[in-house]
Amino acid sequence: MIDTQLIAPNTVITAKGEGNPVSLEGAVSRAFLVLLNITKIVEQESFELSVFGSPDGQAWDPKPLLTFPQKFYPGETPLLLDISGRPETKFVRAHWEVNRWGRGSEEPMFEVGVGLKEVPAEMLKSVGV
Repeated sequence: MIDTQLIAPNTVITAKGEGNPVSLEGAVSRAFLVLLNITKIVEQESFELSVFGSPDGQAWDPKPLLTFPQKFYPGETPLLLDISGRPETKFVRAHWEVNRWGRGSEEPMFEVGVGLKEVPAEMLKSVGV
Protein backbone atom coordinates (compact mmCIF):
# COMPACT_ATOMS: atom_id res chain seq x y z
CA MET A 1 0.00 0.00 0.00
CA ILE A 2 1.34 3.39 -0.98
CA ASP A 3 1.17 6.10 1.68
CA THR A 4 3.58 8.95 0.93
CA GLN A 5 3.92 12.69 0.35
CA LEU A 6 3.94 14.56 -2.95
CA ILE A 7 4.86 17.70 -0.98
CA ALA A 8 6.19 17.32 2.58
CA PRO A 9 3.94 18.78 5.31
CA ASN A 10 4.56 22.44 6.20
CA THR A 11 6.59 23.14 3.04
CA VAL A 12 6.87 26.89 2.42
CA ILE A 13 6.16 27.76 -1.22
CA THR A 14 6.86 31.21 -2.67
CA ALA A 15 7.01 30.48 -6.42
CA LYS A 16 5.67 28.02 -8.97
CA GLY A 17 7.38 24.66 -9.02
CA GLU A 18 7.09 20.92 -8.86
CA GLY A 19 7.80 18.09 -6.49
CA ASN A 20 9.98 15.03 -6.90
CA PRO A 21 8.68 12.02 -8.82
CA VAL A 22 6.93 9.40 -6.69
CA SER A 23 6.94 5.79 -7.86
CA LEU A 24 3.62 3.94 -7.93
CA GLU A 25 5.38 0.56 -8.02
CA GLY A 26 3.59 -1.89 -5.78
CA ALA A 27 0.21 -0.17 -6.00
CA VAL A 28 -2.59 -2.70 -6.27
CA SER A 29 -5.76 -0.65 -6.70
CA ARG A 30 -4.37 2.21 -8.88
CA ALA A 31 -6.69 4.62 -7.05
CA PHE A 32 -5.32 7.16 -4.60
CA LEU A 33 -6.58 9.78 -2.21
CA VAL A 34 -4.68 13.01 -2.79
CA LEU A 35 -4.98 15.32 0.21
CA LEU A 36 -4.01 18.98 -0.23
CA ASN A 37 -3.47 20.65 3.15
CA ILE A 38 -2.84 24.41 3.18
CA THR A 39 -1.80 25.41 6.71
CA LYS A 40 -0.77 29.04 6.09
CA ILE A 41 -1.67 31.58 3.45
CA VAL A 42 -1.82 35.37 3.27
CA GLU A 43 -4.68 37.34 1.78
CA GLN A 44 -4.86 38.24 -1.89
CA GLU A 45 -3.10 35.20 -3.29
CA SER A 46 -4.04 31.90 -4.91
CA PHE A 47 -2.61 28.37 -5.08
CA GLU A 48 -3.23 25.85 -7.85
CA LEU A 49 -2.14 22.21 -7.62
CA SER A 50 -2.02 19.59 -10.37
CA VAL A 51 -0.74 16.01 -10.41
CA PHE A 52 1.08 14.82 -13.52
CA GLY A 53 1.89 11.26 -14.60
CA SER A 54 4.87 9.64 -16.29
CA PRO A 55 5.78 6.16 -17.55
CA ASP A 56 9.45 6.53 -16.54
CA GLY A 57 9.80 9.48 -14.12
CA GLN A 58 11.55 11.54 -16.83
CA ALA A 59 9.02 12.36 -19.58
CA TRP A 60 5.80 13.84 -18.15
CA ASP A 61 2.37 13.86 -19.76
CA PRO A 62 1.47 17.38 -20.95
CA LYS A 63 -2.01 17.12 -19.44
CA PRO A 64 -2.45 16.67 -15.67
CA LEU A 65 -4.10 13.55 -14.27
CA LEU A 66 -5.79 15.65 -11.59
CA THR A 67 -6.23 19.38 -10.92
CA PHE A 68 -7.52 20.87 -7.69
CA PRO A 69 -9.75 23.93 -7.80
CA GLN A 70 -7.85 27.18 -7.19
CA LYS A 71 -7.40 27.80 -3.44
CA PHE A 72 -7.48 31.12 -1.58
CA TYR A 73 -7.82 29.94 2.05
CA PRO A 74 -6.23 27.44 4.42
CA GLY A 75 -7.80 24.01 4.84
CA GLU A 76 -7.78 20.41 3.65
CA THR A 77 -9.12 19.30 0.29
CA PRO A 78 -9.23 15.60 -0.72
CA LEU A 79 -9.61 14.39 -4.31
CA LEU A 80 -9.66 10.87 -5.74
CA LEU A 81 -7.04 10.08 -8.38
CA ASP A 82 -8.10 6.97 -10.32
CA ILE A 83 -5.51 5.83 -12.85
CA SER A 84 -6.81 2.30 -13.26
CA GLY A 85 -7.33 3.02 -16.97
CA ARG A 86 -3.74 4.27 -17.37
CA PRO A 87 -1.44 1.26 -16.86
CA GLU A 88 1.47 3.18 -18.45
CA THR A 89 1.55 5.67 -15.55
CA LYS A 90 4.26 4.50 -13.16
CA PHE A 91 5.20 7.83 -11.53
CA VAL A 92 3.36 10.95 -10.37
CA ARG A 93 4.49 14.36 -9.17
CA ALA A 94 2.91 17.55 -7.92
CA HIS A 95 3.06 20.81 -9.88
CA TRP A 96 1.91 24.12 -8.42
CA GLU A 97 1.23 27.64 -9.62
CA VAL A 98 1.01 30.61 -7.28
CA ASN A 99 -0.33 34.13 -7.74
CA ARG A 100 -0.29 37.27 -5.56
CA TRP A 101 -2.02 40.60 -6.12
CA GLY A 102 -2.96 43.72 -4.17
CA ARG A 103 -0.96 45.65 -1.61
CA GLY A 104 2.09 44.55 0.35
CA SER A 105 4.75 42.09 -0.72
CA GLU A 106 4.43 40.83 -4.27
CA GLU A 107 5.90 37.44 -3.30
CA PRO A 108 3.31 34.76 -2.54
CA MET A 109 3.72 32.63 0.59
CA PHE A 110 1.99 29.35 1.28
CA GLU A 111 2.66 26.56 3.74
CA VAL A 112 1.32 23.32 2.29
CA GLY A 113 1.58 19.56 2.29
CA VAL A 114 0.18 17.02 -0.16
CA GLY A 115 -0.35 13.39 0.76
CA LEU A 116 -0.87 10.44 -1.56
CA LYS A 117 -2.51 7.35 -0.11
CA GLU A 118 -3.61 4.26 -2.00
CA VAL A 119 -7.29 3.42 -1.65
CA PRO A 120 -7.78 -0.32 -1.03
CA ALA A 121 -9.58 -2.13 -3.87
CA GLU A 122 -12.23 -3.51 -1.50
CA MET A 123 -13.10 0.04 -0.40
CA LEU A 124 -13.55 1.09 -4.02
CA LYS A 125 -15.88 -1.85 -4.65
CA SER A 126 -17.99 -0.99 -1.61
CA VAL A 127 -18.67 2.52 -2.93
CA GLY A 128 -19.21 1.40 -6.52
CA VAL A 129 -16.03 2.78 -8.11
